Amino acid sequence: MRILLVEDDTALAEGIAKALRAEHFAVDVAANGEDGAHLGDTGGYDAAVLDLGLPIKSGITVLEEWRAAGRVLPVLILTARDGWSEKVAGFRAGADDYLTKPFRVEELVMRLRALVRRATGNAAARIVCGRVAFDSLTGQVELDGLPLRLTALEWRVLSALMLRKGVVVERLYLLDHVYEGDSDPDSNSLEVIIGRLRKKIGAEAIETVRGRGYRVVEG
Repeated sequence: MRILLVEDDTALAEGIAKALRAEHFAVDVAANGEDGAHLGDTGGYDAAVLDLGLPIKSGITVLEEWRAAGRVLPVLILTARDGWSEKVAGFRAGADDYLTKPFRVEELVMRLRALVRRATGNAAARIVCGRVAFDSLTGQVELDGLPLRLTALEWRVLSALMLRKGVVVERLYLLDHVYEGDSDPDSNSLEVIIGRLRKKIGAEAIETVRGRGYRVVEG
């Protein structure tokens, strides 16, 4: 899961990004509305965390522009403004969720996971495919009922596949949604990650669809 964080408080942004990365999210950070709007227009993100009180361009304006352009990116508004009118304005602009500062990072993580799960069409938090189970709320992956240890990149690839169980996930999508903006991914590194996952969950669990990408199968 790749998250866009638009927050002008440097210390807060660094803290949130660190916490999200500890939960295996890829995170790109923008410190103002103009940069955030640009990244949201060009990057492959699964969700955005958007502050309202941003310099250059407000969070509401950024969100309105995304929605006017037809961008369906799930957006969680994060702000110190807790008045009902502010929440209404955020939802009218197209927000999917709202979290008021101060907040617990654990709640932010769960809300983001829920947003991504719903955006991929999954009603239940627990997704099972053959021997593999993925809890989209806690982020835990199990193999035959036992916790499976994965690196951050392995987790991002497998979670992307599990959230789209049975559907071919294109290589470009995985490259866009697994790596952070300052990374330089290539298809070979993706093949390496897929190979490591197959060793851990079984070669038959991930199917290669030539010329397109990968999908998890029941096995």
